[in-house]
Amino acid sequence: MPFNKTAPLLLGLALAGALGACTKHADAPPPAAATTPAATTLASGVDLQFTDDSVRAQDDFYKHINGKWLATTEIPADKGVYGSFSKLDDDAQAQLKTLIEGLGDAPTDPDAQKISALYQSFLDEAKLEELGLKPIAGELTKIDAIKDKKELPALIAHLNMIDVGAPYEPAVHLDAKDSTKYIVDLGQSGLGLPDRDYYLKDDDKLKDARTKYAAHIEAMEKLAGDKNAAKSAKDILALETSLAKIQWSKVENRDPVKTYNKVALADLPGLMAGYDWKSYISNAGVDGKLDYVIVSQPTYFTALGKLIAATPLPVWKTYFKWRVLSAAAPYLSKAFVDERFAFYGTALRGIPENRPRWKRGITLVDGSIGESLGKLYVEKYFPPESKARMQALVANLIAAYRSSIDTLDWMGPDTKKAAQEKLNKLMLKIGYPDKWRDYSKLSFAKDDLIGNVDRANEFEYQRNIAKLGQPIDRTEWDMTPQTVNAYYNPEMNEIVFPAAILQPPFFNVNADDAVNYGGIGAVIGHEISHGFDDQGSQYDADGNLRDWFTKEDHDKFKAKTQALIAQYSAYEPVPGFKVNGELTLGENIADNSGLAIAYKAYKLSLNGKDAPLIDGLTGPQRLFAGWAQVWRAKVRENEAVVRIKSDPHSPPAVRGDAPLVNQPGFYEAFGLKEGDKMYLPPEQRVSIW
Repeated sequence: MPFNKTAPLLLGLALAGALGACTKHADAPPPAAATTPAATTLASGVDLQFTDDSVRAQDDFYKHINGKWLATTEIPADKGVYGSFSKLDDDAQAQLKTLIEGLGDAPTDPDAQKISALYQSFLDEAKLEELGLKPIAGELTKIDAIKDKKELPALIAHLNMIDVGAPYEPAVHLDAKDSTKYIVDLGQSGLGLPDRDYYLKDDDKLKDARTKYAAHIEAMEKLAGDKNAAKSAKDILALETSLAKIQWSKVENRDPVKTYNKVALADLPGLMAGYDWKSYISNAGVDGKLDYVIVSQPTYFTALGKLIAATPLPVWKTYFKWRVLSAAAPYLSKAFVDERFAFYGTALRGIPENRPRWKRGITLVDGSIGESLGKLYVEKYFPPESKARMQALVANLIAAYRSSIDTLDWMGPDTKKAAQEKLNKLMLKIGYPDKWRDYSKLSFAKDDLIGNVDRANEFEYQRNIAKLGQPIDRTEWDMTPQTVNAYYNPEMNEIVFPAAILQPPFFNVNADDAVNYGGIGAVIGHEISHGFDDQGSQYDADGNLRDWFTKEDHDKFKAKTQALIAQYSAYEPVPGFKVNGELTLGENIADNSGLAIAYKAYKLSLNGKDAPLIDGLTGPQRLFAGWAQVWRAKVRENEAVVRIKSDPHSPPAVRGDAPLVNQPGFYEAFGLKEGDKMYLPPEQRVSIW
């Protein structure tokens, strides 16, 4: 069960003595005079071996900085995308493997025992071959036994609990209009393809994906013993297509006001005629814990009620059995694992090979008991000096934001006052949580992989349900420390930086600060700016969905964002597939704003002194190089299409170049002039911060 539908707003591309992890900025500290000792002895941090001098910095800076890497690097056979994020994630995976294997077969620590048992259950392929389809036979039998559609609400509640896809799913998070309490949000779900467009658009690539998806369903059904596999596949695809037709688009779902629809439990029957909401609420374990829910897409639910009534029960049973089979496939025998990967990995994303089994096992452990694994990770791999440098960087970023708010041309005095208040209340979490998650109620067995997966999912479900009616836990993290990513949570008004991202090229303790401002500094700025982007700006300092902009300021801000939408919508990473400027707007605002603020913060950190010249590069030049090398990545074409259709982030090469054309500091640092390919006339540049 997702914790929060509005958070995290991710940085992107990730597969995507205790140090204090949560600092409240009542008043940001003054800019640090220097964040490193003996700065002249530090390296530039720029990967000069990858620079391609055949491409001018002024024509394509991303290729200039990364050209030799792009020309010589092959995407590993088990990946759809490979770059800076992927490299760090690979490193973290190897470190986690060492930690888990170091526990031995019979560790004494209770959490270590659980980690070891779960990992061993995943690696025991011989046991899985012996079991075949038996691990999910009970679930399939339950669905077969359903005699009436009135039983579907209880079934959906059960599937939600064990994280099996269904037409809708709950999410426990802060009430967006009352951030002092937790609430349940109900949102659309239930598709097997990445986005509704895969079902509804006639583009050749998307049509091909549909055809291969139907073939995949049929192949899986045959493996499961379905004698009418072809008919089952046809019925399932038709039903999912009907679901896709009534679902809201990803752009519509970005609107926090439109998706906030408060419905009293007593009024739910009016949302879906004939649907037994009392049965769902009871079986979902929330009876008596709340008086209302938030319905994200009311029209979807109303149409879903009609679809349930119009679709024969046998078709629904076939669909739900398929959802169980598809969710379980990675944890069954080799034939199921291989067939599932053949579609979701190779056919859909263009990835030739599945990841090694040990990596998939690490992912399972990370997603099931991740904070216990993270505790081991930070004890060995997170140096204290990383946090000290981060705190100094953040201090300068906050100071730069505070200064920028005062000088913004699109905010009036009242809006600026509210923006400063929001900045003052911003919470920062670095490295890992102050309070580790309690897994004492979770149990694993070495010989029961599917049971382990179900227990982990149910544990997470119940952990979230238990929050209802309780005080807000502001120590909680939505990522593990070993995650290579970062996020902003608008309902908590917090930014979070897990330990694993605090490494080169994002953050280099041995490098001069310039490259770090272009890397982790811009990442910090990116996440802070989410509090003021087209979504985050709708939440106030306390995390409540409340309009604190004046109408005039709204109009000025919208003019800037419309220009940014147009800029990004012109990029076409794959022929026939342009960037969706509306879907990616929030992240594009964050990239442009984060980089602009990082540049200002770096200037503040110099305290009027000249930056040293290192490797022939000035400080500002190293800063922008730091930005470009962070987004160094190669993406398979099919993977790129999936991301263009479903990911709110722009593709890596676009992120590496597009924000630069709007940065005055970039023009100054590299002497851009009219005629250079990256040159934009001043009136066409979008300046938000």
